[in-house]
Amino acid sequence: MGIISQLSEVVPSNPFNAPIARSASCDSPAKAADESVEFGSGKYYMLCGFGGVLSCGITHTAIVPLDLVKCRIQVNPEKYKGIVSGFRTTVAEEGVRALGKGWAPTLLGYSMQGLGKFGFYEMFKILYSDMLGDELSYQWRTSLYLAASASAEFFADILLAPMEATKVRVQTSPGAPPTLRGCAPMIYKTEGLSGFYKGLPPLWIRQIPYTMMKFACFERTVELLYKYCVPKPRAECTKPEQLIVTFVAGYIAGVFCAVVSHPADTVVSKLNQDSGSTAAQIVKKLGFAGLWKGLTPRIIMIGTLTALQWFIYDSVKVVFKLPRPPPPEMPESLKKKLEAAGKP
Repeated sequence: MGIISQLSEVVPSNPFNAPIARSASCDSPAKAADESVEFGSGKYYMLCGFGGVLSCGITHTAIVPLDLVKCRIQVNPEKYKGIVSGFRTTVAEEGVRALGKGWAPTLLGYSMQGLGKFGFYEMFKILYSDMLGDELSYQWRTSLYLAASASAEFFADILLAPMEATKVRVQTSPGAPPTLRGCAPMIYKTEGLSGFYKGLPPLWIRQIPYTMMKFACFERTVELLYKYCVPKPRAECTKPEQLIVTFVAGYIAGVFCAVVSHPADTVVSKLNQDSGSTAAQIVKKLGFAGLWKGLTPRIIMIGTLTALQWFIYDSVKVVFKLPRPPPPEMPESLKKKLEAAGKP
């Protein structure tokens, strides 16, 4: 709670909130009457974290069958040759219920990750903007999104790693217990606490670029959609119309995320399956082509996943009446400087 209170104290002078987030702080020029939570307050951060819990926990759990097939394609491409054959082979050998393997660690792990991912992103975005100041926060907003999301994901992955290791073991290791309550104790007994975190470095390699792309691409895509595609200003759009824009921007961001993070995702899957190998050994064994196995199902999975996550997260903000800042606008001081310099 210390970091929350510290960040809350600096919000009133936060220049990032003025041009980018707090200017017309919600959906209309005046302070919206339906806002019940102060932007940048401790309650705001906690509810954002709760939105992250729902958005990541629900979506990742919903696509467990596709994730299971994707992981099996990555770790055993000779047997699981594609999406359709992967589903067929799994059902034929283990029954339909096998498609739900790993749902419990997925739900717990990604709920915790969502808490850190979205909650800390909101915090770091404000914190770094305070450091940059008004004008630089606007000019370097893409870099600000990248830095804030990378910082948030660093901590989010520490929360995710134990359940991610358990999930992959349940889904891909034939000898592993098929449930969370059976597999997690087995990992601890045979490998100790380090067994849950040996995949953390490649998880960082996979998730940090993914999240940087997810947040920065989403933020800029929303900005461009309202500028060039939506026929009326955001302030004139209804909440459902705004959520549609959120979903579209989320899907576009998700496609880029999947491509950027896929090789590391393959390494994580193999590393958690083969407890005796290192990341470097796995990369050498798979080769360049092997690192891209399962990309098609992952694009489908991550595109849909990211779109739904942003939709759920933004919906939580609507339900709890949290401030939802409009796309950023250039600060007046910067406009005057550019005009004085003769620049458009």
